[in-house]
Amino acid sequence: MDPKRWVIAALLGFIVVGLSVNLFTRDHGVQSHDQYYFSFLREFKETVLNTIDGSWMFSTNETKPNEAKEQESKTPEQHHVPLSPNLTACHRSLSDADRPVYCCPPKPASEETVVEFQFPDPSAPLRIRRAAHKLDKEFISKYQRAIAIMRGLPSDDPRNFMRQANIHCIYCTGAYNQMHSNSLLKIHRSRMFFPFHRMMIYFHERILGNLIGDDTFALPYWNWDNPDGGMFIPDFYLNGSFVDTQREKTHLPPQVADIDFDYVERGLGTEDQIEYNVNFMYHQMISGAKKTELFMGCPIRSGEDGFCDGPGTIELAPHNALHTWVGNTVNPERENMGAFYSAARDPIFYAHHSNIDRLWEVWRELNDNKLDINDPEWLDSHFVFHDEKSQLSQDQGCLGHFQTGYAYERSDNVWMNARPKPAVPPKIARQILKLKEQQEHQNNLLLPTNRQDRQDFGPEGRTLDDTLRLKVQRPKINRTSKEKEEEEEVLVIYDIDVKKDSYVKFDVYVNAVDETIIGPESREFAGTFVNMRKGVRLIMNPGDAVPKKKSTYLKLGISELLQDLEAEGDESIWVTIVPRGGTGVNTTVGGVRIEYIR
Repeated sequence: MDPKRWVIAALLGFIVVGLSVNLFTRDHGVQSHDQYYFSFLREFKETVLNTIDGSWMFSTNETKPNEAKEQESKTPEQHHVPLSPNLTACHRSLSDADRPVYCCPPKPASEETVVEFQFPDPSAPLRIRRAAHKLDKEFISKYQRAIAIMRGLPSDDPRNFMRQANIHCIYCTGAYNQMHSNSLLKIHRSRMFFPFHRMMIYFHERILGNLIGDDTFALPYWNWDNPDGGMFIPDFYLNGSFVDTQREKTHLPPQVADIDFDYVERGLGTEDQIEYNVNFMYHQMISGAKKTELFMGCPIRSGEDGFCDGPGTIELAPHNALHTWVGNTVNPERENMGAFYSAARDPIFYAHHSNIDRLWEVWRELNDNKLDINDPEWLDSHFVFHDEKSQLSQDQGCLGHFQTGYAYERSDNVWMNARPKPAVPPKIARQILKLKEQQEHQNNLLLPTNRQDRQDFGPEGRTLDDTLRLKVQRPKINRTSKEKEEEEEVLVIYDIDVKKDSYVKFDVYVNAVDETIIGPESREFAGTFVNMRKGVRLIMNPGDAVPKKKSTYLKLGISELLQDLEAEGDESIWVTIVPRGGTGVNTTVGGVRIEYIR
């Protein structure tokens, strides 16, 4: 017999004996000091069963290489261990600029009784979230009163406005470790971004309604993707209990929002900025978001080895961009909205994330709900929030879409019909690019390496201190209709290394003749990367683990783009990376490649 099977047989034999003794003692009412031994057997049995991989017990020499590689790459933490906070202690953490912050509650959550989250009674009134710029005076007055009451609650009341704001601080600065792991809990820059914020504003909404005795109360959403009056900070946020003095004054109404803000004022007029925003939304919601990972973000998992850093299209911008745009320029971290630790202190935070949540549903509808995540580890991940009764509730935030008793008032998503056109006719652009290659390849243009699917810059990477242009080979040419339907061609900028924990933004173009005069309104625009300061480094105990620094990457869906640029049959494409606002001097990229996502 194979030595591995001898080991398995011995272990199973020991488990059987343990089980038999366990059953005997239970059936015969044995109560003695031997119970410690029997308990040990049970724990040992569970440990062994959880440790043994069934593929090892029953493997044969016929295992496929790819399957074997996948099995080897899995760690014990990847076997259905959902992400959740360790409530035994909340510890100090860091702001986005590495300044110590402490946002933990006065009473440790581990000392409270945690109740399981219950979805609202289906017969209860449906809460309708409406566009903020269309609200009537009656609702605004009611909402203002609810915020005023929340601000006036005692500081140790979990429903107090500042305590509500600190929930975001706790989860975005790493004030909790993960359960079953010494790693910090992270809710940004991965697919946990959407469900966490969904449940945070859900509980906030219910608390506000309870404070004014209105079980139909629903948060408004800041409809910044709607050109018909939605792209301005709603006027009522400038009055009463909605006021936050830490907003950038030059961005208050009548200034139209720049949903792709890069720390530099774009200088566009109202109509031009609105058109820019609409074109940008088309890319972030449709052409660049055709697969789950592209829209939702990377599949983070529990444990140190499960960490990933790959935000989805909407989180990068408009989410990050608008946080920065609203925040006050004179503050060290653009507080309040401009820094994650302080963002929820501004009431507009909740309207901002209400629209983010709405767009998640819009994206699901656009894809006929076919791209929902079915991973049990993701579905079972959870957080804890205080509900309207001040009870600590453990949500299953990733579970049901819209089982939470609210719905959104319909909005005209004008950007759905804003498919951009090439800035230069594709045939002419191809001729110009060939001419440029001949004239400038020794100065500006980087030719393909010996790899047929990537342009690699070596271990030191390439600094983004200036515009970077390179030619990348395409692994697949002239894909079949079925292949195009099943998989998205993806441009990957990998090993992005921000040397200092700082704000960084760069845009990416494909087959652009002159990237200095075009933007999202042109088909050549492939996407944007935005790095917000993270500040997640502090740990709870000396032995705790800080997440290993893993490769940050940007994935951009380009199938539709290549079709519109008439480049589907080309063997290679030209990629241009443009750093914005001088933010690339401390940033390197490891290379660029093309891959395919199903």
